[in-house]
Amino acid sequence: MFSRKTKSTIDSLIGSTTRIEGDLHFKGGLRIDGHIRGNVIADTESLSMLVISEQAVIDGEVRAAHIVVNGVINGPVFSTELLELQPKAKISGDVHYKTLEMLSGALVSGKLTHDLAQEPATLKLAASNA
Repeated sequence: MFSRKTKSTIDSLIGSTTRIEGDLHFKGGLRIDGHIRGNVIADTESLSMLVISEQAVIDGEVRAAHIVVNGVINGPVFSTELLELQPKAKISGDVHYKTLEMLSGALVSGKLTHDLAQEPATLKLAASNA
C-alpha cells in the first residue's frame, strides 16, 4: 500500500553555493542544495522527483510528483504523488498532496490539503526509532 511504484533518479544538481533568481522548470529528477528565489516546477509532474536537501532554501511555489524535503520552503507545495517531509523540513505555506509521509521534527506552517481529485487520502505517520 505504501510501496513506491518506480525508482526515480536524480538528473540534475543545484549546488550549495548556487543562488538562482527566477523560476526553475525541470524534467526527471532534481536535487537542490542551494537557494532559489522563484518557483520550482516539474514540467512533467507525473514522472518527476525533487529532493530539497538540508542546506536548501526555496522562496516560491514548488510543484512535482514526488518531493522529498529536508530544507526550507517559503511558499506553497503541490505534490501529485508522494510528499516526504524529513526531520529538518520547514515549510511556510499551504501543502497539497496525494500521499504524505512526515517524520518527527518536520514543521509545516500552513494548511495540509489532500488532493480530492485523486484517490482517497493516504497519510503515513513515521514512528520514531529513538
